[in-house]
Amino acid sequence: MNKNINLLIPIILALFLAGCHQPAGKNQGAETSISQKPRVAVPEFSPDSAFAYVKAQLAFGPRVPNTKAHDKCAAWLNEKLTAYAPVIILQKGKLPAFNGTMLSFQNFIASWKPEMNNRILLCAHWDSRPWADHDPDPADRRKPVDAANDGASGVAVLLETARQLSIKSPSVGVDIILFDVEDYGPPQDQPVDENADEQWGLGAQYWSKNPHKQGYSARYGILLDMVGAANATFLMEGISLQYAGDIVKSVWATAGRIGYSSFFLYEQGGYITDDHVPINRIRNIPTIDLIHLDKNSPTGFYPGWHTTHDNLDAIDKNTLKAVGQTLLTVIYEEQ
Repeated sequence: MNKNINLLIPIILALFLAGCHQPAGKNQGAETSISQKPRVAVPEFSPDSAFAYVKAQLAFGPRVPNTKAHDKCAAWLNEKLTAYAPVIILQKGKLPAFNGTMLSFQNFIASWKPEMNNRILLCAHWDSRPWADHDPDPADRRKPVDAANDGASGVAVLLETARQLSIKSPSVGVDIILFDVEDYGPPQDQPVDENADEQWGLGAQYWSKNPHKQGYSARYGILLDMVGAANATFLMEGISLQYAGDIVKSVWATAGRIGYSSFFLYEQGGYITDDHVPINRIRNIPTIDLIHLDKNSPTGFYPGWHTTHDNLDAIDKNTLKAVGQTLLTVIYEEQ
């Protein structure tokens, strides 16, 4: 994903954060008041299982489009999702990259209770970056990225979520989408053009224009990106606040209620060009980006972002647990 940091007017954010501790109003759309959330039996998210899913993805090598590792991982993802979900839809084709290269892509859509109109959307990207263009060593900046955190962690959390959904059926319809060709944007040393934002998230753009089901909609969506590194901090991303502030509020409150406030911080991050952008702007589904943002990092992301250090050593089961258990709680408390 690309990064574009712009801060909201402080007073607007202050008012929003103050509202996070107030009951939901009549016009808060998809959000249910936290005090009104039903207390239900929520499955226990397994961080060991999620970690194993990260490790399995990395075993294929960097999942760069048009490579054998990409094809082998796609076959594995299809096998896993088919084992867990009653309905699987695969979108395949070719999409042009920023440099004209035609990239083979595969978007995976797994659905539970597809007949229901009351739905939530969960998503992540499964491809990996072809260049470690932010590596501290210039000699490594044309190497592909293992993408343990930036890609594999979000997929792993969703695969463990899918496994839990196969065991205990949710009360609402759920769709999990694994987007392809998210991270094939131009290297940082290439001049930025006016269409730079459209050169990222190609699989999500395609799905947003061509959903797997005609007229598809969901009450809201949650995108997971970089959700596995140690000491992760999830700030309130700007576009998420703009399009789905009530969903941000609800998810952060849920995380705090079940003990993960040290991960989910009531602070605003920047505006991120990520897969949630076309879902919000094209598909009109209010979608948030749950993404590791670090104000102390020179890039604004977690320190290993787009480097050769984004490997299995970066992954922490405590973070996977915090994100996964929050996600399961959100899902199973929906009515």
